[in-house]
Order: sequence, then structure tokens, then C-alpha cells
Amino acid sequence: MIAERLATREDALDRDRVPFVRATVVRARRPASVRPGATALVLGDGRIEGFVGGACAESSVRMHALRVLETGEALLLRIEPGDGDAAAADGAVTVHNPCVSGGGLEIFLEPHLPAARVHVVGDTPVALALGELGRDLGYDMAPHAGGDLEPSSDDLAVVVASHGRDEERALAAALAAGVPYVGLVASRKRGTAVVAELTAEGRERVRTPAGLDIGARTPEEIALAILAEVVAVRRASPALAAAAHAGEPEPHDHGGCCHE
Repeated sequence: MIAERLATREDALDRDRVPFVRATVVRARRPASVRPGATALVLGDGRIEGFVGGACAESSVRMHALRVLETGEALLLRIEPGDGDAAAADGAVTVHNPCVSGGGLEIFLEPHLPAARVHVVGDTPVALALGELGRDLGYDMAPHAGGDLEPSSDDLAVVVASHGRDEERALAAALAAGVPYVGLVASRKRGTAVVAELTAEGRERVRTPAGLDIGARTPEEIALAILAEVVAVRRASPALAAAAHAGEPEPHDHGGCCHE
């Protein structure tokens, strides 16, 4: 059946981290060519898999689905006969399409975006705490022993928490890939020394000690501070992200057993 094929296709797209929009007909007024419940998938290149209306409806579905992919926000698309479009309001937009022969459609456009990926290098208590808390926050947490790290610019963050093992190589790979957040779990003194040894371009982007300055001590608290800083970078909050390095308070150095 069509529904089963689309469900299988959705699973494959999710597994391959391919963004798409699920378009579902929630209301159809005769003589519309589809019924409520009809579903299609819209990919980033504009391809539509499935059927939610004829050629005229598809053009509107495609255009607004691509906008939904950009914003990440769901939208109710109303397609009515006539001329002229109405401005979007309260999560809905109405378009008037002369190709619709007296019928009308309401189609819910729901974005499916891959979870932001955070690479964590190391198997230290802080690294393990990062993995657990990050998954709870909905991130795609990718653990690494060290040498297997191959980040891309589509990734959100690389956090190196390996207590001295493969640090320079992992940091250099993250910087070369253009990852937005690059953090090193270390004391202020040792972190500064590690960054000074880097020859990679953009080494000043390495955040060390990684995390917002909240006086964190335990691995769980340090993980919380780091993920808070990751969120600040992701949501483009420079003031909040910069707060991590304001002043020189000793508690943020994490100089104890958990943060060498």
C-alpha cells in the first residue's frame, strides 16, 4: 500500500539523516482530487513522493514545504479557488489557486529534520555524562575513541574530553570541518597550552575550558555547562556564549579529578 511504502521511506530518510516534510491532507472540499489522510513527502530538492493533489496543488505544496524546511516550523497550508494569496498568520497560510475547480484543500506541512549531531571524543566521566544528557535533550550524540573522528560542517559540535589523548588531532579535524562549536575539556592553563600548540586555522575558536561558567564541579555539572554553551551557540546568542570566558573565576577551571 502507498501508506506503507511512504512509512518505509520515512524510516529510511530518518536513518540517513535526510530532511523532509510530511504533507498530510486534513480537509478536502469537493471536487478536490484527494481525500483527508492522503500523504506525500517533500524532499529538499523539491521532489514530491506521494499524492496530495494535482499539479496546481503540488506547486503550492512544494513551495511552502521548502519554506518549512528552512524555518523548521510546521504550517497549515490552505489552498482555495480564486486569485490572490493571504499573508501567513498563526501558523497557517492561504493561497488562492485558479487551477482548483471549485474545491479546496487544507494540508498540514510537518518538517522532519535530523537531530543536531554532537561528537564527543573520549571515554572519561565527563564524556559519558555528555552522552547521557545530550540524548535526553534530543541531540544525536556520537561518541568517539579519538582517531575515528570525521566531522562535517553540518555537525553542531565537537567536544574533546579525552584527558590528553588525541586532543590536537580531534580539535584540528573539527576546525577544518567548520563545526560551529569546538570545545576542549581541560583546566584553563592546560587548555591554553593545548590550543597554543595547534597549527590549524581558526584555533582561537576552541572553547576551553569548555562550557558556561556556572561553577561546575562534577561530571554531570560540567556536561550541563558544556551543553548550555552549545545551545547558546546554536541559537546564536553571542552574549550568553561569551559569558563562559568572562573573568577568571577558579571554579570554572574544573581542575579536579574530572577535568584535567
